[in-house]
Order: sequence, then C-alpha cells, then structure tokens
Amino acid sequence: MKDLEKLESELLAPSAALIADMAKIEGDIILLGIGGKMGPSMGKLAVAAAKAAGINKRIIGVSRFSDAKAKAALEAVGIETISCDLLNDAELQALPDAKNVIYLAGNKFGTTGKEGFTWAMNAYLPGRVAEKYKNSNIVAFSSGNVLPFVPVTSGGVSEETTPEPIGEYAQSCLGRERIFEYFSQKNQTPTLIYRLNYAVDFRYGVMMELAKSVLEGREIDLRTENVNVIWQGDANEIAIRSLLHCEAPAKMLNVTGPETLSIKWIANQFGKIFGKEPKFIYEAEGTALLNNASECHRLFGYPKVTVREIIDITATWLQQGGEEFGKATHFQERGGKF
Repeated sequence: MKDLEKLESELLAPSAALIADMAKIEGDIILLGIGGKMGPSMGKLAVAAAKAAGINKRIIGVSRFSDAKAKAALEAVGIETISCDLLNDAELQALPDAKNVIYLAGNKFGTTGKEGFTWAMNAYLPGRVAEKYKNSNIVAFSSGNVLPFVPVTSGGVSEETTPEPIGEYAQSCLGRERIFEYFSQKNQTPTLIYRLNYAVDFRYGVMMELAKSVLEGREIDLRTENVNVIWQGDANEIAIRSLLHCEAPAKMLNVTGPETLSIKWIANQFGKIFGKEPKFIYEAEGTALLNNASECHRLFGYPKVTVREIIDITATWLQQGGEEFGKATHFQERGGKF
C-alpha cells in the first residue's frame, strides 16, 4: 500500500503550469459540492498549488459532509470546510464571498424516481448560486450527457454543437448550463461551463469498471463501443486553471482526452495484464457520446497522464487491493435512465 500511496502522491502533484496559473488567480477559491468524486482531490490540488506558488489563498470546501472523516481529511491538508445544505437558501446566503467559485454540486445516480430533487439540484440551485456569486468567476461543472450520440468516426462534437439530451438527468444538466448562461449574461458574471466526459481515477471510472469486468470474468456490453476519458488529476488541473478563462457571456468548454477509445481495445489491454480473455456481449451500434476537446487542449495542452499509463495504474491499483468508490459511471447507458 505504501507503493500505491507514493504513486498517488506523484500523480497528484501540481504541474508547473498549474502553479504558474495559481499565482495569477486573484482571490480565494470556494468549491461548492466538494464532497463528490472529484471535489476532495481538486481541493487538495488547489492547496498544494497555492503553497508551491508561494501565495496565501483560502481554499474553501462546501458540502453537507455526512461523512465526518471526509471533512477531517480535507481540513488536515489545509482546506477550510463549511457544512451546508446548498438547497437551504439561508445556509447558502450565509456562505462567505469568494472571488472564484468552482461549482461541483449536482445529482446523477438515483435520478429515476427522484426527478424533482434532480431538477432542484441541477437546474434550480444554479440560479441561486449564480445570484449569490454574481461578482465572482464561476467554473460550473456540466456533462457530456447533454450532447447527441454521434458516429464514432465523427471525432466527437465541439462546443458549437446543439445539445440533444436524452432522459431527465441529461435534460436537467442542460438546464444547469442554460441557467448559468442566463445569469452570466444578465449580471455580466465571468463564467465557464465545464463539460466533462469522462474523468477516471484509481478508485472509479470507465477504466476501473472495465478492469474489474475483465478480472472477474464478467461480460462487457459493446453496444456503446467507444468512449473518451481523461485522468482525474488532469481534469482537476483544468478546472482550477479555467478560473482564468471565464467569460461573459459564458464560455463553453469540452473537457476530455484527445482519443476516441475502443472499449474492446481497453478490455484487451487489461486482459493481457491479468492473463484473462475478456468476455463481450452485443454488437456495437456505431454511435456514442463523444467530445471534441480541441479547444481545451489549445488552452491547456494535452493531458499529462496518457491512456496507457492510466491502464497500467488502474491494473496495479486493482491488483494490490487499492480502495474503490463503488460508483459506476453507467457510460454504456443509451436511454438516459440513471
């Protein structure tokens, strides 16, 4: 486990580019919804980058914090934590002002049967946050799920493509984007809508799910046979650096890796490492949710961690008993039901 901890520490260290940009970001940073999959590592990265840049900057993490250990772990690395139900307007309004906001709050899994809560989190709350922080820079997380399925030979859709969300989760995500767009224009709030598709890490994501399926001999659905991924550490860096690229009206940014990857190819790579033959079911339907992130790569360069490194890291983590989040991405879902 010490080897795994060393590996994680090395991969999560801030890059020179992030450190340089952190020095340019004026004011404190507040992360709303820090308790999710990406929030804790993003907050830790922001603290590390500020220290490396030699600047004094408050990094504030806001969440319900139902897990006291998670809260304490953030505080241990220098993140100021605030327990808050963001849907409680009195609690929201009591939050401190901050020049920079990273909006991570949202609901995905369990949408079916809880549609009202999903819309409240994903489309109502953004309006309340946008008014509260109208004088801040806002990086608002969104999802590639708002986009149409496109041929796998298309190279993915760019920011100019008209959204075609399938299902209530994706529709509510488009609602979130539109609300932030409205308030950005109304209040001239510099905003960047961060459309991510898909982040992967040691503990969760497309790569972990495929690796486990191969290792455990489970069948892999090939109907959605192609995918985009980006290492979570790279996605975190881009989110923080995006605070320097907020605009009014809001700027849209697709965030993912440069490759259109084959699920079958990824599974076969894990098969070679594990000495197991992957099992596949169904035929590819020829379309997928794919992002063209060339604008992101123009602004921030290509991701540091490559796909083959991600495969090796994931296999090592799994073989050595590293912990997992246990939250499936449902990247193969084609009907929009989460």
